[in-house]
Formats: sequence, C-alpha cells, structure tokens
Amino acid sequence: MIGHLYTVVIDCPDPDELAGFYEKLLSLSRQADTGDYVVLQNAAGTSVVLFQRVDDFRAPRWTDSARPQQMHIDVMVTDLDTAEAQVLALGATLLDGSDKPIGYRVYEDPVGHPFCLITPEGA
Repeated sequence: MIGHLYTVVIDCPDPDELAGFYEKLLSLSRQADTGDYVVLQNAAGTSVVLFQRVDDFRAPRWTDSARPQQMHIDVMVTDLDTAEAQVLALGATLLDGSDKPIGYRVYEDPVGHPFCLITPEGA
C-alpha cells in the first residue's frame, strides 16, 4: 500500500456555499473554514472533503469533452425517488438522460460538479 485516502478536494467559486450543500447531502460537519477553503468531516472527526476557492472556476459540463467532469462522487441510497427529492431541494439538478428507475441517476451540484445517487443494484 502506498497510502490511504485523506480527503477529496473540490474546486469551486464559493467554498462556504458548496460545503453547505454537501454537509446536508452527506451528513458531514465543518472541521475548518477559512473563507478560502472549508473542510468537512465525518462523525468520527476524519477529514472527508475540502472545498477550495478558485477565482477563475469553470464548471464542468456533462458529456462535454471540452469541459470534462474532473471528478464525481457516488452516494449510496436506498430509494432513488426519495433521495432525488431531497437533493433537488438542496439545489441539485437532474442531468438529461439519467432518469433511471433503479440503479443510479446523475445530478450536478449547485456549481456544476456531477454526482450520482446509486442503489445496491447500480453498484
């Protein structure tokens, strides 16, 4: 083993705003907040994801090779319809062509990063 995952770093125009979205989506809490970056931790206090300010941020576009997705997160859920209603209420957007009834659906967060809601059938 070379190492272990420490955190996922996500570029964004406003770390506070995007961290708020993922705090609710993933049941995480703030470990650090400097204004230029926000670190979210899990219940055990382990750093999980860091959002860093990028002034010239260019959002990825789903299926556009000129602006590729750069990263994404899979979120395991038990019911896609229930989870979809919750992420849409947080500001996510369902992406075209991802309206599958079971398995997975693809969304983008409030600044355009794609993420998937998946069920065990889709894993």
